[in-house]
Amino acid sequence: MPTTTPPPLAGGTTGPAALRPLLDTVLTALHEGATLRDGPLPAGGPDTVAPRTRAAAHPLIPDHGTGPHHALATLVTALAAGAADPAHPHCTAHLHTPPLALAAAADLAASALNPSMDSWDQAPAASALEADLTTTLAAEIYPHTPSPDAVITTGGTEANQLALLLARERHGPVQTICGANAHHSIARAAWLLGLPTPITLPTPHGTLDPTALTNALTEHPRPHLVVATAGTTDTGAIDPLDTIADLCTTHGAELHIDAAYGGPLLLSPTHRTLLHGLHRAHSVTLDLHKLGWQPASAGLLAVPDHHHLTPLHHHAPYLNAGDDTEAGLPDLLGRSLRTTRRPDALKIAVTLHALGRDGLADLIDRTITTAHHLADLITTTPGLDLYQRPTISTVLFRPTGATDHTVATIRRTLLNRGHAVLGRTHTAGHLWFKATLLNPHTTPHDLRTLLDLVTHATTELLTPTTHPTESDTPR
Repeated sequence: MPTTTPPPLAGGTTGPAALRPLLDTVLTALHEGATLRDGPLPAGGPDTVAPRTRAAAHPLIPDHGTGPHHALATLVTALAAGAADPAHPHCTAHLHTPPLALAAAADLAASALNPSMDSWDQAPAASALEADLTTTLAAEIYPHTPSPDAVITTGGTEANQLALLLARERHGPVQTICGANAHHSIARAAWLLGLPTPITLPTPHGTLDPTALTNALTEHPRPHLVVATAGTTDTGAIDPLDTIADLCTTHGAELHIDAAYGGPLLLSPTHRTLLHGLHRAHSVTLDLHKLGWQPASAGLLAVPDHHHLTPLHHHAPYLNAGDDTEAGLPDLLGRSLRTTRRPDALKIAVTLHALGRDGLADLIDRTITTAHHLADLITTTPGLDLYQRPTISTVLFRPTGATDHTVATIRRTLLNRGHAVLGRTHTAGHLWFKATLLNPHTTPHDLRTLLDLVTHATTELLTPTTHPTESDTPR
């Protein structure tokens, strides 16, 4: 017989007491790791970070365990020290948000309770909360339909795949038509679902061109599924949604709008007009681990009528027996293609409840204002060129006269030094730095420092007598 007591569990009435000291260890380790990193990401690049992380974790399966506090302190510190931290104002490369503390705290509760969202008897309260959350958010997108609905997804990629799947189930092998600005998940979803390769229209000005779309709808046989984008990953551009919806109506095409990035603008009275026409789509992707400040994952696919989700229904007697359903137990298998899945609705609901419409609008407005301030700084900084004014919170810029090779090299130099995480995108014939601003705490001083880092690295690289090293520039 075993002589030791099993480790404590996170749930039940004793779980919180067991968690409390462990959380203190975790929080201390997060602080110590961030202090060791001392920047938006660790210096030294993969050749430094990987060995250091592996050394801290070795051996991953020791013969005798090190104990919970030592394991947590060691590995959480190592992970934090080696993280790209989206909460740092110079970590701006991707649509990778710094999560709100309250959302992360709610996620802890979800992990401790561990409801599985595939049957009511595993998630009685969580399933009710999810049902209310999805209908509430769907009504934000479709305010004029009687029974809008949504399903929670792992993010924009899964939501886009579901949109194509539902269109296929309604109309057969639909021909997807999208712009070159569309997310890569559209083409991948068509491939996974056995649909024709999407017709991809050029977007030389960053958005889907109505004339090109008209020609494509005229030339190619039906059924059509047009995919528009509200917030592209390269520039944050928003397609002309109302005009595209008009064309879809004229040509009998369905419309899916990928608003993974721009969708939360609906909650801002100042900026919601950018999404005019969103409600005319047959489905809409929303992703709150972008401009919603949620820990991943927090995606949704919304539809104007709950019956549009009927094709997702699936029967597994051990999870949704017919007599249980007839007796009133909710059937959850039709709420996702996944079986076991986390109660991601909790952190979203906590955030909405805590901040309200005005609090979320303030976060969105602050973030967009910050992006415009960065654009202003770029236009007044000698030696830097701005691509265009930001539509949402993505700002593209580059050193004046620099080659694409120079831009790429400067970006990697800043990464290797641990000074800044800037994205990159190729548009208008050039490679540009991409700053995707999602941190509402970023200050004008932070932005000025970021541009100073870029201009300093540019000067070093373009001055023949200078040979920059990883430690040349202070943080």
